[in-house]
Amino acid sequence: MKNILITGGAGFIGSHVVRLFVNKYPEYNIVNLDALTYAGNLANLKDIESAPNYTFIKADICDYERMCDLMQEHAIDGVIHLAAESHVDRSIKDPFTFARTNVMGTLSLLQAARQYWNGDWQGKLFYHISTDEVYGALELDKPEEPAPYGSEFFLETTKYNPHSPYSASKAASDHFVRAYHDTYGMPTLVTNCSNNYGPYQFPEKLIPLFINNIRRGKPLPVYGKGENVRDWLYVVDHARAIDTIFHQGKVGDTYNIGGFNEWKNIDIVKVLIKTVDKLLGNPAGHSDHLITFVTDRAGHDLRYAIDSTKLKNELGWEPSLQFEEGIEKTVRWYLDNQEWMDNITSGEYEKYYKDMYQNRS
Repeated sequence: MKNILITGGAGFIGSHVVRLFVNKYPEYNIVNLDALTYAGNLANLKDIESAPNYTFIKADICDYERMCDLMQEHAIDGVIHLAAESHVDRSIKDPFTFARTNVMGTLSLLQAARQYWNGDWQGKLFYHISTDEVYGALELDKPEEPAPYGSEFFLETTKYNPHSPYSASKAASDHFVRAYHDTYGMPTLVTNCSNNYGPYQFPEKLIPLFINNIRRGKPLPVYGKGENVRDWLYVVDHARAIDTIFHQGKVGDTYNIGGFNEWKNIDIVKVLIKTVDKLLGNPAGHSDHLITFVTDRAGHDLRYAIDSTKLKNELGWEPSLQFEEGIEKTVRWYLDNQEWMDNITSGEYEKYYKDMYQNRS
């Protein structure tokens, strides 16, 4: 029986991974470790919280002694490491927290796993989930044409060039993971994924934030002219990719995970407005006036685009949903789960965003 530690399992992507592993692999013991900071929410996992192969532990990955005890207590064979601070705006305001969690927290887990496994690597794996933002930015050389908007794509061999405190902290953690493989022989994997969307995403990110704001008739703050391009992937497809790579990936390797699905931010906003208004029974164009352009984010990369051909060719994974289908499923979920959304959009959260966007308008 495998004992799998999933860090950040109460968060957006992590909760989907936990659910998939608990339901798909009843022979595994799944240990969900989460510090339950603002973005961690056990309500994301109400449907599997009583499963016999599921255990939740509240702890901070930076607590090295606790990580060592946990490895031994639960006889951990594999780690799927998703716990991270991930919001670029927050990293600009507070880079120290990102360095602590993303760099030192990852190092704490690596060292705890190395000490516990003690060179017996058979059947062991440390799988680190990262981001495409570590690669920097791509050119937008076809701005007037449909996607793809440029001839370049991020490959697994693309040189790291992070531009924000968030992406710098993730790049550093990636390097530590690879260093533990090269120095100690630890079995590791690293994946770099494009932007995710779907149910249970904390509403500081663009899609759930804007769905909620459209529902409530509040402004939709768009950075710059909305021309920044991102590659979008439905979160359930990301969880499927993690499952595939965890079980079939080549130890010591890196895989890019993307949707071949580039969208300009302003076009996503228009799709969200159209979809939410339709599902709410509003006339076409009802919420167009909510679009509000604000001063661009510092160090805002213009374009990200992942080439996940290697993952498709070697392991057979590819996205199951096109964006239009995925975004309608996503909007329906948030509209059907307004209580979930209302419970986490606290007064403190509202004040944070009011101050942020007032300072940039």
